[in-house]
Amino acid sequence: MQRQRKRRFFGALAALLVIAFIFVPCAAETPVYRSVQTNTKRIALTFDDGPHPYLTPKILEILKKNGVAATFFMVGENVVNYPEAARAVLREGHEIGNHTFSHRHLSTLDEAGVRHELELCEEALRTLCEYRPHLFRPPEGAVTRSVEDCTEHEDYSLVLWSLDTRDWESKSVDRIVNTVINNIQPGDIILMHDYIGVKSKTPEALEILLPELLRRGYEPVTVSQLLGLG
Repeated sequence: MQRQRKRRFFGALAALLVIAFIFVPCAAETPVYRSVQTNTKRIALTFDDGPHPYLTPKILEILKKNGVAATFFMVGENVVNYPEAARAVLREGHEIGNHTFSHRHLSTLDEAGVRHELELCEEALRTLCEYRPHLFRPPEGAVTRSVEDCTEHEDYSLVLWSLDTRDWESKSVDRIVNTVINNIQPGDIILMHDYIGVKSKTPEALEILLPELLRRGYEPVTVSQLLGLG
């Protein structure tokens, strides 16, 4: 009888331990935003690697002409070199995200190195633009555990993209436009660049693309507006 009680006791204990193990809450993964599910035709235009002394103002002019807001993921070194272009983005009512200070590929850095890149870019924007970004896009979309941890601890939302125009390849204007028009879906985050090392076709493509998107009923908004981040 006593043995049976012991067996029942240890059997029940083992079952409880299994249940407890199954229901131990796991650490939540850092969300990575590439697009959103939406019943509207909202999309977000994003521009990486700027600001640039010529391309950024040109893009701002086109956005203003079409009444469109966008998000610019800026490199801290370029903010330091071209602060007036960065300030113009804010004056026109657009949003700025953190794109690191030196555009390092973050897979080569540990958590301290990633945090250093984030903080240097943040400091450049704070000092020169009186602005604190809350969106972060790692260069080339390199998401590592260190990137996720730093994003969460430093109060950033991690934003990639769902539609890459590949304008950085210096594609023709028609190819950039057609890439978007033929593939766009409501809720997309579109990747473009306002700093390209060779002759950029982005402004010319944008001149054609924006009126066509608006004609088709799409509503370009900032990333924070698209994601409902406030």
